[in-house]
Amino acid sequence: TMKKPILVVMAAVMGSRYGGLKQMDPVGQNGEVILDYSVFDARRAGFETVVFIIKHEIEADFKAKIGSRIEKYMEVRYAYQDLHDLPAGYEAPEGRVKPWGTGQAITAGRDVIDAPFAVINSDDYYGVECFELLYRYLSQPREAGDYCMVGYLLKNTVTDNGSVARGVCASDENGNLAVINERTRIEKFPGGIHYTEDDGATWVDLPEDTLVSMNMWAFPHSMMAALEKGFPVFLREQLSKNPEKAEYYLPMAVDAEMQAGRAGVSVKTTHDKWYGVTYREDK
Repeated sequence: TMKKPILVVMAAVMGSRYGGLKQMDPVGQNGEVILDYSVFDARRAGFETVVFIIKHEIEADFKAKIGSRIEKYMEVRYAYQDLHDLPAGYEAPEGRVKPWGTGQAITAGRDVIDAPFAVINSDDYYGVECFELLYRYLSQPREAGDYCMVGYLLKNTVTDNGSVARGVCASDENGNLAVINERTRIEKFPGGIHYTEDDGATWVDLPEDTLVSMNMWAFPHSMMAALEKGFPVFLREQLSKNPEKAEYYLPMAVDAEMQAGRAGVSVKTTHDKWYGVTYREDK
């Protein structure tokens, strides 16, 4: 029988800016944080197990403030992202302080992620429909290379308070993901939405229904092995170039599997409105 899908929450960034969980700003009337809404929506969609990937430094705080509440409704498992959790033969470069990005974060869960899984960020509000799309996708038997990404309409992810960075998706004729282009400065303006790659000297319009990735994915369990294979490849290429900052990002790993012909990504479009607190005013 198929194992029930798991929700994986990348929460290792929590506490990195302020130490502790001080930036877990309540957004709801009763002190709810954004993560509470995501887990609630996921539970309602059918997910019964959640894996939180956190850092050891915030473990006690996280379990007290979040885990202990959610344990009443779901099975909660933990994994720990660590700078020194590296494949055999590698060690963290002198002077490096930050872990290795979202791809490494998922590999940290290798002992507790034992089923098809969905991946979300901890501090994004995704909406209701997207969790239903993911759960439905993961509840069907899938081949090893069948991946899925939830695509948001650009207009549902921008803010009035400044620029945002988004992965702009292009699909092929079958509705499968062809490429994700990282646009690091996208802004609303009176006539629509545009982006710049030269600090605002020139701007390119983006249609408001352009699909963008908000790092919301669904994978068969085989993705764990793909990430563990890809991580040393990444380290071999990047350690000499950018030892202090290089990160193994999840979309990079997805792209590598696509380019190698081992995976295809179906894009499910949601009309949910995404919210994130990029700027203080966004709250």
